[in-house]
Amino acid sequence: MEEKLGIAGSGAIATGLAACATRTSGHLLWARSDASAARATKAIAKACERLGEEFDTANVTVTTDVEQLRGATFLVEAISEDAALKRELLARLGALADPSAVLSTTTSSLSISDLAAASGVPDRFVGLHVFNPVPRMKLVELAYPAEATAASRERAAALCSALDKEAVEVPDLAGFVVNRLLFPYLFSAVDFMHETGLPPASIDTCMQLGAAHPMGPIALLDYIGLDVSVAIGDAIGAGVPQSLRDLCAAGALGRKAGRGLYPPEFYAR
Repeated sequence: MEEKLGIAGSGAIATGLAACATRTSGHLLWARSDASAARATKAIAKACERLGEEFDTANVTVTTDVEQLRGATFLVEAISEDAALKRELLARLGALADPSAVLSTTTSSLSISDLAAASGVPDRFVGLHVFNPVPRMKLVELAYPAEATAASRERAAALCSALDKEAVEVPDLAGFVVNRLLFPYLFSAVDFMHETGLPPASIDTCMQLGAAHPMGPIALLDYIGLDVSVAIGDAIGAGVPQSLRDLCAAGALGRKAGRGLYPPEFYAR
């Protein structure tokens, strides 16, 4: 890989990307706190172990000093799906980045043009929508602002190839392709569950065995995170079931919280 990644974020997407890059050296991951940095270091090491011997966790440096990202050739914003927070961080990254560096966002639903404008360098900006878990999921949806240069687009596509991903260029529409089509289906499964009284496992089993889906819709919502799912639903204008908002308000965010559409005992097993 020719690029030196500078990843801003410490969650699953950020650490998954970092792990995928560790076949080559010189990459950086910035975390906001020492605790986040420690968690990110463990997550990267675990992912590298699963990926195989050619992926070396020593090839990525985890730091809490955002200034170290100045040395990256390709910067990736990978924080939570909050438009205001992303704009603020991208403006900061745009100001510190090398003039030749490409900036990107891993947003799953927000406007690429809007985030590109916030970065201050829309000509060197791309949308890099990767999917969780990053080491296993092959697709990357690439979306560009109108100002993005041909060189920026080529470098983004080359990066995807170097990460062993399949890039598909998609329009800059809320939710792009996958989420725009997927979430109305997921939300309809929640509505159906309430209408029929069927337990989550029954619906998921039907869709896994009857439609060959690797994961049922209820389990998938819990895996994604109900807070993230609500944010995506609102961004694409899909009808978010009130029950999901109620669960979020109660802190039942899905798998990461140990309770969600599936009850706590399901995650305690």
